Amino acid sequence: MKTNYKHTVYACFLGYIVQAVINNFAPLLFLTFQTSYNISLTKITMLVTFNFILQLCIDLLSAGFIDKLGYRLSMIMAHVLAAVGLFSLTVFPEVFPDPFAGLLVSVMIYALGGGLLEVLVSPVVEACPTDNKESTMGLLHSFYCWGHVGVVLLSTIFFTAFGIQNWKVLAVCWAALPLINAVIFKFVPIASLIEEGEKGFSFKELIHKKLFWTLLLLMMCAGACEHVVAQWASAFAEQGLGVSKTIGDLAGPMLFAVAMGSSRVFYSKYGDKYDLNKYMLASAGLCIISYLLISLSPFAVLGFLGCGLCGISVGVLWPGTFSLAAKTLRKGGTLMFALLALAGDLGCSAGPTLVGTVSSAFGNDLKIGIGSALIFPLLLIAGLILNAHTRVEL
Repeated sequence: MKTNYKHTVYACFLGYIVQAVINNFAPLLFLTFQTSYNISLTKITMLVTFNFILQLCIDLLSAGFIDKLGYRLSMIMAHVLAAVGLFSLTVFPEVFPDPFAGLLVSVMIYALGGGLLEVLVSPVVEACPTDNKESTMGLLHSFYCWGHVGVVLLSTIFFTAFGIQNWKVLAVCWAALPLINAVIFKFVPIASLIEEGEKGFSFKELIHKKLFWTLLLLMMCAGACEHVVAQWASAFAEQGLGVSKTIGDLAGPMLFAVAMGSSRVFYSKYGDKYDLNKYMLASAGLCIISYLLISLSPFAVLGFLGCGLCGISVGVLWPGTFSLAAKTLRKGGTLMFALLALAGDLGCSAGPTLVGTVSSAFGNDLKIGIGSALIFPLLLIAGLILNAHTRVEL
């Protein structure tokens, strides 16, 4: 079968679904790990922390060796690591003397793959010679949302039909997905971000460009705006709908993920009709409205609906920043995308941390915590205004 760049883009869509599996499958099994292997919840929580810390390290370190290995080999490695990590969840806890150590090593393996995917997927799509790249980037990032929803729904259906005790079978099925995509990346064409004969910016050149620091600010705020509410959506579902924690864990995050994914699909279809910078400004404004609705509404249900509105508002912020960077710093290369991913992940951590810290200081009042996070969309607006008056760096 002859492949073209459309197949490359489709493979990248699947890559973000793999990323969603990596980040969202194991948390569905935390209580199972606790009871089956007699592991404390404190240790189990470390699995999530370790996953994201390792992905941050990959964001920081990957640019140097990705350019040396090439995008194709790096992408295949990322998928193989994801597959091995997911599969090892079914084996390592049984063969290691300490089951927690086995789980931790499994997480380490697939976190390496996840970190590479985060750095690789967006620049591979950006390099493809396709029209309306901003729209394609929006659609690309929507697949993480649909992957998140799919992992939760399909896993829940499997557990209901076959029992949670058969989770290892499902883990093997999920591990097959990155293996299939690794084979696909062996054959699809992959273009270079930098024109032939040109050289990308060095780290020193990049950090001396004011525009780069503006883009880092945008990326950090995009990650923060997204995860400020994403991390607390379950709690709002419980408060607003009066449902059990289990249903709240499903309803809250899934509402947010569907809203964000729909927003990205909308932009992918109609985004070429709008100026990206202005569209992101409007989205940041809508984000402010959603935060105000959550933090000031006297009705819990309206606060929960505000979570959905937030999902709509933040949909374009992360992929939009990648697109702005590709347009305005054309020689940024792999290094730029890696550092942007790092800034985005730092924002993903900083936003929920601020909300939790402020909420705790005011008697665990989440509304006040969400209100304090208004600083992030406000900074985002300031950064977008700066970006609108900055020239393109060839």
